[in-house]
Amino acid sequence: MGTLRAPVSKLKAEKWDFIQDSLMLESMIEARHLRVLRAVAATGSFSAAARELGCTQPAVSQQMKALEGSAGTPLLIRTGREMRLTEAGEVLVRHASGILAGLTAAEEEVAAIAGLRAGRVRLVSFPSGSSTLVPTALAALRAAHPGTRVSLVEAEPPRSIEMLREGDCDVALAFRYGGGPEGRQADGQAEWDDLVVRPILADRLVGLVPEGHRLAGAGSVGMAELADESWIAGCPRCRRQLVDVCEEAGFTPRIDFATDDYPAVVGLVGAGLGVAVLPELAIESVRPRGARTVTVEPAVEREIVALTLPDLAQVPAVAATLDELTRAATRA
Repeated sequence: MGTLRAPVSKLKAEKWDFIQDSLMLESMIEARHLRVLRAVAATGSFSAAARELGCTQPAVSQQMKALEGSAGTPLLIRTGREMRLTEAGEVLVRHASGILAGLTAAEEEVAAIAGLRAGRVRLVSFPSGSSTLVPTALAALRAAHPGTRVSLVEAEPPRSIEMLREGDCDVALAFRYGGGPEGRQADGQAEWDDLVVRPILADRLVGLVPEGHRLAGAGSVGMAELADESWIAGCPRCRRQLVDVCEEAGFTPRIDFATDDYPAVVGLVGAGLGVAVLPELAIESVRPRGARTVTVEPAVEREIVALTLPDLAQVPAVAATLDELTRAATRA
């Protein structure tokens, strides 16, 4: 079943059912024989069919014999100089038209997908990636390959990774903290080894303080200098990372507010209710009214990556999406 999932996702269900039926028929009857039979039925003779098909009259005769052998019954009767279909021949011609038309349509659709004239990509992204990297990438993809359609839903890892493995998306834009094996294990991503991982961007964490804060004009701020502050935390994984960074600096942050909504974090900081540490991408998508950004030391980064399954990485539309996400990072 695994090898059938990719093409099924690219063809309409009725066409795929039709292809399966056609392949079963072709195990007994070849499509090329059906084309010859249809030509003979349309022209009335082997010689006229040969001229239409661009082959010789003996070749048409041989293929008709082979077709009758596969069918197990006569398909043509000679009446004078013309060939007339038997009842079985009429049935086969009637079905042949639909079979050949469907095969041609399927071949053209697959060729379009392979050539990026068509295709569908289901993308899942975390919110700050959706508002910064994704629009640039999808605009470039549409300009280069207007026939490729991309759908977008939002989910944070690890849920986005589960969606990828469950077949609910083709590409997951995700992030992780910590570059070493211990960091990946702690963040629940040591199991990414079965996925294709495309590095996109190193997204540095920056501090966010109210405009009137004592450190608002500082060039850089050590985390320990914020030990006594009220903290506003972001998403659960970012929250955990905040605690880890603060504990490494020798203190446990007093988190007064926690929200998954980055604009809400910025708004709370701007209102003077606390300080925060957010990824640069998150701040880029929000106008920080009443708040100032400061560089925090030591530097902490989260790695932005695009993930897909090994088989999907070979699909041209998926590969093009990965390429455009990578290019979008250089423009960010």
